[in-house]
Amino acid sequence: MSTKSTGKKVNKAWLHDHINDPWVKLATREGYRARAAYKLKEIDETLGLIKPGQLVIDLGSTPGAWSQYARRRMAPGGAASGQLDGTIIALDMLPMEPIEGVTFLLGDFREPEVLAQLEAALQGRKADVVVSDMAPNLSGIASADAARVAHLVELAVDFANQHLRPEGALVTKLFHGSSYDPLNKLFKDTFKVVKKVKPKASRDKSSETFLVGIGLRTTDTA
Repeated sequence: MSTKSTGKKVNKAWLHDHINDPWVKLATREGYRARAAYKLKEIDETLGLIKPGQLVIDLGSTPGAWSQYARRRMAPGGAASGQLDGTIIALDMLPMEPIEGVTFLLGDFREPEVLAQLEAALQGRKADVVVSDMAPNLSGIASADAARVAHLVELAVDFANQHLRPEGALVTKLFHGSSYDPLNKLFKDTFKVVKKVKPKASRDKSSETFLVGIGLRTTDTA
């Protein structure tokens, strides 16, 4: 009985914080599907990653806030609809409501069928920017969850190695914990420039941070 009561209190507290969150209110006002849009916005404004004319790939895109931001960033006047200067390909294992001008692929990009769809959409091109907000279903067991998060970051890095232009950039989410140092090393081994960003739109209680890698090192040894 007490467990249920505690659970309800936690849910109510989270809901209260969520509804009163200034970033949630701003997202609602500006037409973004999630507050996460402002995390990418701050990263992009800090490092100048996304520009009109580029090819951007959004991994773990649902519900679509990062694709929405990229779409506005690459549209004349920052419009949420109409003309788009560039290409955005979004992938997720969960369905996503359409975004005008964004190509969405449903499924796991490690599966041959989805990879074939991606190759068709790329038309032989490499991405200028790959963004990954992929997150696993968390179990509450710290060691298991850390391993799942690390695995997704490793997948994003591997994906970037395959599909990113030599001078391109990868943005990926991770959490401070036992896997942080190995993942930071992986980034430094893979990219010429590595930046760590903790956006203001990240919740204060959250240990999430974002690593940005710019310029693949593989081109040095090619």
